[in-house]
Amino acid sequence: MRREGSALHGLGVVVMKELSDHLTSVRMRVLEWLVVLFALAAVYLAIQQIKDVTAEDPFLFLRLFTTARESIPITFISFLSILVPLMAIGMGFDAVNSEHNRRTLSRVLSQPIYRDALLFGKFFAGLITISISLLALWLLVIGLGLVLLGVPPSAEEMARAFIFLLVTIAYAGVWLALALLFSIVFRSAATAALVTLGLWLFLTFLWPSVLSSMVAAAIAPPDPRYMAIGLPTPETVEWEQVLARLSPSTLYAEVALALLNPAQRALGTIYLVQLQGAVPGAPLPLGQSLVIAWPQIVGLIAGTIVLFIVGYVVFQRQEVRA
Repeated sequence: MRREGSALHGLGVVVMKELSDHLTSVRMRVLEWLVVLFALAAVYLAIQQIKDVTAEDPFLFLRLFTTARESIPITFISFLSILVPLMAIGMGFDAVNSEHNRRTLSRVLSQPIYRDALLFGKFFAGLITISISLLALWLLVIGLGLVLLGVPPSAEEMARAFIFLLVTIAYAGVWLALALLFSIVFRSAATAALVTLGLWLFLTFLWPSVLSSMVAAAIAPPDPRYMAIGLPTPETVEWEQVLARLSPSTLYAEVALALLNPAQRALGTIYLVQLQGAVPGAPLPLGQSLVIAWPQIVGLIAGTIVLFIVGYVVFQRQEVRA
């Protein structure tokens, strides 16, 4: 049976309906306040630390995102890397299976709305909701920095901070697409939430810090010659970095490091050849920082697309009963 009209007919209706539900739901309010309160607390502690120990710095405003209080070594980026996935998972784990459980999916699809428009609409509405929340948080951080630091940011600092905001939205998109995928695979919302949270914990904490090192050592065993002088084997280190980058959290942390620390000249192993002619501590222009972080940015976007496509294919093949 051939389709009549565009497969995305009704996309705007679905987006507006889902967006309205997200913005007025109690769950979203709780998640938003958690992100805002914890992130603003991290920024306030960073400002106190900057006032105490930081001298004149051409990128003082960027230190809001990367500086931590000595007594509480958690930065603004650290809070975002944990709370943004939770926010995305909380919005997507029951996006589709809740329609199954309420017996409303067949009614929606009986209207002139195809599955394509329904799935795209749910994803875009979730991503727009997260984008609104992160944009509001970004403006709050900039305003708080202006008031408490008393120093206006430069044009390059604003550009770096804005690109960091876009990367954070892309990072949220990965976890939203993953939660949407499991909401399609599992009919139970509780099961979808537990599986998504379990995979997030695995990829964020267990894989980069422990398992990637073990797998890298199995693929490229340490060379006794390097071990004898107390140095890591280059091949093992390279494999460990490659495997750790399978985690979206690792990619996000590396992008944040390149964008918010202009003196960062490479991500991963640095060889002496890369330091020839370099002035230690000299900041890189924004374009060079983007070149360094570009593979990681592409990885986050590609991960979102791949996860969404898998969910799209599974959803198209599912049987919908009244």
